[in-house]
Amino acid sequence: MSPSDLFLNPAEAAVQLGVSAKALRVYEQRGLLLPLRTAAGWRTYGPQQMARGREIVALRGLGLSLAQVKRVLWGDGSCLEAALATRQSALEAQARLLAETVERICVVRRDLAAGKAPAIGDLTRLSHDPGEVDVGFDLPWPWGGERFELRGLPRLTYIIGPLGSGKTRLARKIAETMDGARFVGLDRLTDGVAAAELEADPGLAARIAEITVWLVDDGATADPVLTALLVALEAPCSALVVDMVEQGLDAPTQEAIAAYLRQRAATGPRLFLMTRSSSILDLSEIGRDEAIILCPANHAPPTRVAAYPGAPGYEAVASCLASPEVRARTEGMIAVRPAAA
Repeated sequence: MSPSDLFLNPAEAAVQLGVSAKALRVYEQRGLLLPLRTAAGWRTYGPQQMARGREIVALRGLGLSLAQVKRVLWGDGSCLEAALATRQSALEAQARLLAETVERICVVRRDLAAGKAPAIGDLTRLSHDPGEVDVGFDLPWPWGGERFELRGLPRLTYIIGPLGSGKTRLARKIAETMDGARFVGLDRLTDGVAAAELEADPGLAARIAEITVWLVDDGATADPVLTALLVALEAPCSALVVDMVEQGLDAPTQEAIAAYLRQRAATGPRLFLMTRSSSILDLSEIGRDEAIILCPANHAPPTRVAAYPGAPGYEAVASCLASPEVRARTEGMIAVRPAAA
C-alpha cells in the first residue's frame, strides 16, 4: 500500500464514516474535523482525520449536539451523563421488547409440547421484529379508494407531494389507522396548548429546556414556534405524524431539528414527517432506515421512492422540495387559473 492510499477524498471519507459529504463540511465549519489540503488545494483525510471522524460519529450516535461533541473532544465530559442516561433508557426499552418476544416464543413452544397448535396470528407476530408496524387502508379522497399498504416500515418516513396532492389526508389516515399513533397538526402554532402543558408539567418543561439547549448548540433559534413543536413531539405515542414540520422555523433551526429527529427516530416512536423543505429532507442524506412516500400531482396512489437519481419518482420528489428561504417567501401562495376571456 502506497502512502497516498492512506488519504481519502471527501466522498471516500464520508462513505467509510457512514455520513454524508455535507456532514463533513459541517464538522469542518464547527472546528471539529479539519482536513488536510493537497498541493492543488483539495481536501483530503488521512489516518488522524479519520480517527477523529469516527470519534465524532460515535459521540453523535449517543445523542450529543455538535457543541457537546466539541466539549467532549476538548476534554470536558460533563455533558455525557444525560446522554448516556438517555441511551441506557432506550436500550432498556428495547431489551424489554426482546424479553417479551422471547416469553411469547416460550409460551408457544410449551403449547406445542402439550399438543396444542398455535394460532396463525400468534406465529405471524413472532416473525416480526419487535415494534414493527404495518399500515393498510383504503385511500381517502382525492383518491378512488385504492388499497394502500406499507410493510416493514422504517423508523423515519417523509411524506411529500405538490399542493393539492392529498398528502395531508394521507398523513391523517396513517395516524388514524396506526394503533397508538398521533397526528401533530399546524394548530400547534396557535392553539396555546404548549404553554399550558409546560406550566402544568415541570418534568415536561425540563425535558423541553434540555432539548432546546441541544438544538441551539446545533444552530437553532429558540422561539415559541420551536417550543410548540417540541411539546407536541414529546407526547407519549407509538408513532408521530407531523404536518409540515418546517412551518415557522428558519433555515438553521430546520437543519438542527432534522438532525435531532433523525437521532430521536433511532430509539423513539416511528416518525412520519410531512415536508417540502430541502433542509428537512436532504436527498443526499437519506439513511437506510428512512423512506420517502410521494403523493403524485395526478392523484395516482402514493408510492415509496428510492433516494437516488434515476429512481422512479425521484425527480418528482426533488421538484417538490425548496430551500427554507423559498418556502418562507411563497408560504400561502396557490396556483390560480385565469378566467377565460
